[in-house]
Amino acid sequence: MPNVSIIVPFYNCPYIQQALESLLNQTYQDIEIIVVNDGSNQYTELLEPYLGRIRYFEKENGGTASALNLGIKQAKGNYFCWLSSDDRFVENKIEMQLQFMNLSNATISYTPAEIINHFSHTVRNYFNVTYKNRHEFLKGLMRGCTINGCSVMMKMDVFSQIGLFDEELMYTHDYEFWLRAVQTYDFHYLNEPLVQYRVHERMGSKKHEKEIMAELKFLRRKYKNNLNNMIMKEQRG
Repeated sequence: MPNVSIIVPFYNCPYIQQALESLLNQTYQDIEIIVVNDGSNQYTELLEPYLGRIRYFEKENGGTASALNLGIKQAKGNYFCWLSSDDRFVENKIEMQLQFMNLSNATISYTPAEIINHFSHTVRNYFNVTYKNRHEFLKGLMRGCTINGCSVMMKMDVFSQIGLFDEELMYTHDYEFWLRAVQTYDFHYLNEPLVQYRVHERMGSKKHEKEIMAELKFLRRKYKNNLNNMIMKEQRG
């Protein structure tokens, strides 16, 4: 049985080969790579050289959350990671983060990310927000999502405890999941950029900015009372 399952949602992405190469070249090899084709009609030929080294599933287009959930249901590993098909893992990402989680006795961990461009050149650091304590982390999470989803590693049994990603949220399913998870688990931060986050013209966060803002507003309102209660509890010590 693989120790770490890495889910790769794929939808019409020309960068998928770079994503898969970054996984196949990991220094930690006790992994399974699960690619979920979310109804793509472009670039599917790029997957063909990898079919013998990945687990591959196809489904009708339903969004990233639905692709992640299908992969999670098929996963055999003890730990979950997710990689967007236009991003990359640093080659020792799994090894370093797994070691960190074992030493910290962590259930969920996350890291900073680098921004890369269309040519895979590093532009700057991104999602490198550090917090002094859980109180500050909760206040930051109330304002918005400061966690890069592809930087997260967590134990697979989290899903059996709090459920899967919300498939009704097309763009902020990760943020909603963190808002749920933080009510049960601590998030441990490994201050090492282990993900390369690609910014390009085709990315969803640029094309769907208005829809993303609407979902964020909805989620902040939905979880406001829960987070306020948790923040007050932290203040009281």
